[in-house]
Amino acid sequence: MLFLIIYCATLCGNFLIVILVSCSKNLHSPMYFFLTQLSISDILLISNIVPNLLVVILYHTNTISFTGCLFQFYLFGLLEILECLLLTVMSYDRYLAICNPLHYNVIMSGWFCVKLIIMSWLLSFVVVIIQLSQICQLHFCGPNIIDHFFCDFDPLLKLSCSNTSMLHKWILIKGFLVVIGPFIIIVVSYVYIAITILKIPSNTGRQKAFSTCSSHLTVVSLFYGTIIIVYVFPTRGQSLIMSKVLSLIYTVVTPLLNPIIYTLRNKDFKKAFRKFKCIV
Repeated sequence: MLFLIIYCATLCGNFLIVILVSCSKNLHSPMYFFLTQLSISDILLISNIVPNLLVVILYHTNTISFTGCLFQFYLFGLLEILECLLLTVMSYDRYLAICNPLHYNVIMSGWFCVKLIIMSWLLSFVVVIIQLSQICQLHFCGPNIIDHFFCDFDPLLKLSCSNTSMLHKWILIKGFLVVIGPFIIIVVSYVYIAITILKIPSNTGRQKAFSTCSSHLTVVSLFYGTIIIVYVFPTRGQSLIMSKVLSLIYTVVTPLLNPIIYTLRNKDFKKAFRKFKCIV
């Protein structure tokens, strides 16, 4: 029941963001456009994980075909990389809005925003396709039991009898390119944002500037915190249960919290929601 409630609440919250941004002219800005892409990513991510998890819990049919496992892994990898890139794009948007406001509308044009989203989807697609093609070349002759609640990378590789050393090296390179690289860009962006905010003379101005990026900073901290602990730091000393709990945070909890974090203190969303209720 808990997972079902979380799943329904996540779908409702993220679909509401997409609908409000699409219907409200006040929300037609780059920041909210990127937020709709993040919501779509969260909808696909939790729909990739939770329905199968619910079937396993309710009917005890804890089996999945090899093709289904690879598809789940592919979609999971695609959406996780996409979320990393989307959070990076959103940090760049906040950097321009606060540090270079006079050129913001010129740089963040509608077509430029669309190109950023297309590039994020394409890059995610290419990276995961390369990784998936390497996994498909492995020989699986060992046990066929995945000790996890979804087909993640490490549990999948443990089933292989092939030498996976080269694949692990590729994962390290990929991790730097699509996880650590974007994270560094986000950190640098927020260093410049913090410097700019501190230069604002009035407390009201500083609070107003910080409020425009506080939600994004919270989501980044939650998402990247668990991702780095699970995939970047060594996991040999990490208990299997802890690894599953952390995985549960960024696959199930984060998609639930994202719409709450972004809309709870956002006056534009509250105003758009009131208008939407009146129309409905």
